[in-house]
Amino acid sequence: MSDSIRRLHESVCAARKGRVASPRTAKLFARGRSFIAKKVAEEAVEVALDGAMGDAPGAVRESADLLYNLVVLWVELGIDPDDVWAEMRRREKMLGMAEKLPKMGKKAGVPGSGASPAAPLRHGDSLGHSGYAVPADLFADFTVEPAREVSAEAAAAGAARLASPTAPGPRRGSR
Repeated sequence: MSDSIRRLHESVCAARKGRVASPRTAKLFARGRSFIAKKVAEEAVEVALDGAMGDAPGAVRESADLLYNLVVLWVELGIDPDDVWAEMRRREKMLGMAEKLPKMGKKAGVPGSGASPAAPLRHGDSLGHSGYAVPADLFADFTVEPAREVSAEAAAAGAARLASPTAPGPRRGSR
């Protein structure tokens, strides 16, 4: 897979420099970092929704879209795939696999949280892959609400807010 990501990264870099014709990639770069980041978020949500609905083929298609947009964001930020692979190797050495790092908080049983668990967490102890216990019925009540009718004016106002590079929203580090 890393070879595929490497080739995609090289193609996106070439498209950014105008050496390869790619109208979609050119449009993303022309719209800027904020727009590219929104596309990454949009595709991630689509993968999650397809996964929650059990649509494996849809999740595969949306995952490819997510990876493409993620690589475009990497290029925009000057990130090389090797930077990401190095971080994954670091996590693998530290955690036994390249999983998400534990949150630093006061949750019982979370490594580095300052809380003392009843027994130390080991990989595979929980239902989740990240060291957190995930209820088996997490998505049992998941339903998709039908789309609501929205006036043309409300839809246009919402679209304008999303497209605005100065739209208010959470700032980095403001969690």
